[in-house]
Amino acid sequence: QVQLVESGGGFVQAGGSLRLSCTASGRTFSSTAMAWFRQAPGKEREFVAALKWSDSATLYGDSVKDRFSISRGYARNAVNLQMNRVEPGDTAVYYCAATSYSLRNYYDRVTYDYWGQGTQVTVSS
Repeated sequence: QVQLVESGGGFVQAGGSLRLSCTASGRTFSSTAMAWFRQAPGKEREFVAALKWSDSATLYGDSVKDRFSISRGYARNAVNLQMNRVEPGDTAVYYCAATSYSLRNYYDRVTYDYWGQGTQVTVSS
Protein backbone atom coordinates (compact mmCIF):
# COMPACT_ATOMS: atom_id res chain seq x y z
CA GLN A 1 0.00 0.00 0.00
CA VAL A 2 1.28 3.44 -0.93
CA GLN A 3 0.63 6.35 1.40
CA LEU A 4 1.18 10.02 0.68
CA VAL A 5 1.60 12.19 3.74
CA GLU A 6 1.33 15.98 3.57
CA SER A 7 2.72 18.39 6.13
CA GLY A 8 3.21 22.13 6.56
CA GLY A 9 -0.34 23.42 6.43
CA GLY A 10 -1.65 26.02 8.88
CA PHE A 11 -2.65 29.64 9.24
CA VAL A 12 -0.93 32.47 7.40
CA GLN A 13 -1.70 36.12 6.77
CA ALA A 14 -2.34 37.41 3.29
CA GLY A 15 0.93 38.28 1.59
CA GLY A 16 2.87 35.76 3.61
CA SER A 17 4.46 32.42 2.71
CA LEU A 18 3.93 28.78 3.54
CA ARG A 19 5.70 25.58 2.49
CA LEU A 20 3.95 22.26 2.09
CA SER A 21 5.73 18.92 1.86
CA CYS A 22 4.61 15.51 0.69
CA THR A 23 6.38 12.19 1.11
CA ALA A 24 5.39 8.73 -0.08
CA SER A 25 5.72 5.71 2.15
CA GLY A 26 4.73 2.09 2.01
CA ARG A 27 5.49 -0.29 -0.81
CA THR A 28 7.97 0.77 -3.45
CA PHE A 29 6.41 2.33 -6.50
CA SER A 30 7.59 4.41 -9.41
CA SER A 31 5.67 7.56 -10.06
CA THR A 32 5.97 9.54 -13.27
CA ALA A 33 4.70 12.75 -11.72
CA MET A 34 3.51 14.23 -8.46
CA ALA A 35 1.13 17.10 -8.01
CA TRP A 36 -0.80 19.31 -5.66
CA PHE A 37 -4.52 19.93 -5.84
CA ARG A 38 -6.72 21.95 -3.53
CA GLN A 39 -10.35 22.02 -2.59
CA ALA A 40 -12.20 24.88 -0.94
CA PRO A 41 -15.59 24.35 0.75
CA GLY A 42 -18.34 23.95 -1.82
CA LYS A 43 -15.93 23.93 -4.76
CA GLU A 44 -14.44 21.34 -7.08
CA ARG A 45 -10.95 19.99 -6.47
CA GLU A 46 -8.63 22.29 -8.38
CA PHE A 47 -5.24 21.64 -9.97
CA VAL A 48 -2.42 23.67 -8.37
CA ALA A 49 0.91 22.35 -9.64
CA ALA A 50 2.66 19.24 -10.95
CA LEU A 51 6.22 18.03 -11.41
CA LYS A 52 7.16 15.46 -14.03
CA TRP A 53 10.15 13.32 -13.09
CA SER A 54 11.25 12.51 -16.66
CA ASP A 55 12.22 16.05 -17.62
CA SER A 56 11.64 17.96 -14.37
CA ALA A 57 8.97 19.98 -16.15
CA THR A 58 6.61 21.93 -13.90
CA LEU A 59 2.99 22.81 -14.54
CA TYR A 60 0.90 25.40 -12.70
CA GLY A 61 -2.72 26.42 -12.45
CA ASP A 62 -3.46 29.94 -13.67
CA SER A 63 -4.47 31.18 -10.22
CA VAL A 64 -1.12 30.30 -8.62
CA LYS A 65 1.30 30.87 -11.47
CA ASP A 66 4.17 33.21 -10.47
CA ARG A 67 3.30 32.81 -6.77
CA PHE A 68 3.68 29.09 -6.05
CA SER A 69 6.60 26.80 -6.85
CA ILE A 70 6.75 23.00 -6.86
CA SER A 71 10.06 21.23 -6.35
CA ARG A 72 11.56 17.83 -5.61
CA GLY A 73 11.85 16.75 -2.02
CA TYR A 74 14.96 15.13 -0.59
CA ALA A 75 13.49 11.63 -0.63
CA ARG A 76 12.37 9.63 -3.61
CA ASN A 77 8.73 10.34 -4.49
CA ALA A 78 8.62 13.55 -2.47
CA VAL A 79 7.62 17.06 -3.46
CA ASN A 80 7.35 20.46 -1.88
CA LEU A 81 5.05 23.37 -2.63
CA GLN A 82 6.37 26.83 -1.81
CA MET A 83 3.46 29.24 -1.52
CA ASN A 84 4.36 32.93 -1.70
CA ARG A 85 2.20 36.07 -1.65
CA VAL A 86 -0.74 34.01 -0.49
CA GLU A 87 -4.26 35.38 -0.81
CA PRO A 88 -7.50 34.59 1.05
CA GLY A 89 -8.62 32.77 -2.10
CA ASP A 90 -5.84 30.24 -1.51
CA THR A 91 -7.67 28.94 1.57
CA ALA A 92 -8.40 25.26 0.98
CA VAL A 93 -7.43 21.73 1.85
CA TYR A 94 -4.32 20.91 -0.16
CA TYR A 95 -3.87 17.37 -1.44
CA CYS A 96 -0.74 15.68 -2.67
CA ALA A 97 -1.13 13.22 -5.53
CA ALA A 98 1.07 10.82 -7.48
CA THR A 99 0.62 8.95 -10.72
CA SER A 100 2.29 5.89 -12.20
CA TYR A 101 0.94 6.73 -15.67
CA SER A 102 2.87 8.58 -18.36
CA LEU A 103 1.81 10.69 -21.32
CA ARG A 104 -1.36 11.78 -19.57
CA ASN A 105 -3.05 15.08 -18.84
CA TYR A 106 -1.29 16.02 -15.61
CA TYR A 107 -3.77 18.84 -15.00
CA ASP A 108 -6.58 16.32 -14.60
CA ARG A 109 -7.26 14.72 -11.23
CA VAL A 110 -8.26 11.42 -12.85
CA THR A 111 -4.64 10.94 -13.95
CA TYR A 112 -3.53 10.40 -10.35
CA ASP A 113 -3.92 7.07 -8.63
CA TYR A 114 -2.49 7.90 -5.21
CA TRP A 115 -3.73 10.67 -2.90
CA GLY A 116 -2.85 12.04 0.50
CA GLN A 117 -5.35 12.86 3.23
CA GLY A 118 -4.92 16.59 2.76
CA THR A 119 -3.62 19.47 4.85
CA GLN A 120 -5.59 22.63 5.65
CA VAL A 121 -4.25 26.02 4.59
CA THR A 122 -6.07 29.08 5.89
CA VAL A 123 -5.16 32.57 4.72
CA SER A 124 -6.47 35.49 6.74
CA SER A 125 -7.00 38.92 5.23
